[in-house]
Amino acid sequence: MPNAKLKNYLHLHFLVFVAGFTAILGEVISISAVPLVWFRMAMASILILAYVKVAGIRLRIPPKAILRYTVAGIIIALHWITFFGAIDAANVSIALAMFSTGAFFASFIEPVIYRRKVIWYEIVFGLVVVIGVYIVTQSEMRYLTGIILGIISAFLSSLFAVLNGTFLKQHTATVISFYEFVSGVLFITLFILIFKGGFSLSFFSLRLSDFGYLFILASVCTAYAFIAAVHVMKLISPYTVVLTYNLEPLYGIIMAVMLFPQKEQMSNSFYYGATIIIATVLLNGIIKNTKALKRKRTS
Repeated sequence: MPNAKLKNYLHLHFLVFVAGFTAILGEVISISAVPLVWFRMAMASILILAYVKVAGIRLRIPPKAILRYTVAGIIIALHWITFFGAIDAANVSIALAMFSTGAFFASFIEPVIYRRKVIWYEIVFGLVVVIGVYIVTQSEMRYLTGIILGIISAFLSSLFAVLNGTFLKQHTATVISFYEFVSGVLFITLFILIFKGGFSLSFFSLRLSDFGYLFILASVCTAYAFIAAVHVMKLISPYTVVLTYNLEPLYGIIMAVMLFPQKEQMSNSFYYGATIIIATVLLNGIIKNTKALKRKRTS
């Protein structure tokens, strides 16, 4: 039993490592954000469809559900485009530091979606995060575009996560992910056809290394990560899962500094600001999940 628990915890940390590694792949893939996300979602859709066929999962769902998942698919596509755009405009450290603000966007989005009151300490933590972002921005004005894209990406990620939380009550993560990824591909395809004049041969002319990195991104970091995360949540407490996933930016920044020391060299103020943001996110996770555990024990 202890060995099984240890395996699940190691699996969870591997998934968080994979999440952080996504940003590293965004740095090494040479194509820009829009085609990168198109290839990622297209390849992930094919891989999930293959899994669906092998596992014998039914894909037929009501049209209303498809419409909701389509909206979510567009949101996640825009999230990934702005996230990889932030890496292109700045670097991995900036993109991940700004991505950490997503937990506090969720604190204000959740009351609207779930119709609950805003919790006072979430407002306080939100103000602390704003201070952290301000410190980062003041010290890294050269990366202002990347900072703005990173914050937009964090907002879209939080909106997607909150919406997905309501969807999981109706269908499995595999079915939901399939429709979201397909709708994301269709959305980007329409964008390219309308605003970019259509697809060109150069769009599909990828370096061999890019193709390999995109396959890892679509298979390990997307299709596998989405399905495995749901499996892990069934075996490990939500407290541990949420708290561990909050370490994603920290893992990613450490990897980026190790792999790209010259490009990721930041000012001391950046690390002060990033530490404030990440520490506040972790503290928020600890308080929220501790309260949730107390409610379960008393109920």
